[in-house]
Amino acid sequence: MSYLLRGILVGIIFGVPGGAIGALTVQRTFHYGSRAGLLTGLGSSCADSFYACVGIFGITLISDFIARHETAIHIAGGSLILFMGVRLLLRRQEPEPEKKNMMESAGMCLSSFLIGMTNPATIFIFLLAFSYFGISKAASFAERMLMVCGVFLGTYVWWGVIATVVPIVQKRAVKFKVSYMNRVFGTLLCLLGAIVFVKCIVEYI
Repeated sequence: MSYLLRGILVGIIFGVPGGAIGALTVQRTFHYGSRAGLLTGLGSSCADSFYACVGIFGITLISDFIARHETAIHIAGGSLILFMGVRLLLRRQEPEPEKKNMMESAGMCLSSFLIGMTNPATIFIFLLAFSYFGISKAASFAERMLMVCGVFLGTYVWWGVIATVVPIVQKRAVKFKVSYMNRVFGTLLCLLGAIVFVKCIVEYI
């Protein structure tokens, strides 16, 4: 089995959307369309690929830094999730979603990338996956890069599914107003952000 195919399988199996990024992707797809969902997913897939790269190449300088500052990274991520949740709760209903310009599109991608980067546990998930799929220590640089590219493609499959399915559901669920969905996903993001803080407090105690 080629390293690219193994990476795709790892991305599909271990990259199932969930948590704050999953909720954010669904909300943005509902509000702004498939393109917004794909942009949000792109940031998450880039973050996953970064951690896959750290894991498969054994970049100890980065992994050690993350291990030393894991709590601070989690707090930063929880703060970002809370901020985005509160912003959604305070947002008024917009009559028609405006077409996003280049800067706003980049912001969508960057925000999901930052949230993905504040989940250091991703490294260990990929290390487990690479071990399960038998990644040889003797693998060449090109083979390892193919693995990372495969992880990106595999995780991005899920965001493509969301960007495709949500608009279909939206057409059938005409009673769901934008303001209502903003409140639902805003509340969900706030809860997820709060959970991160509670987890950090419990671990500190």
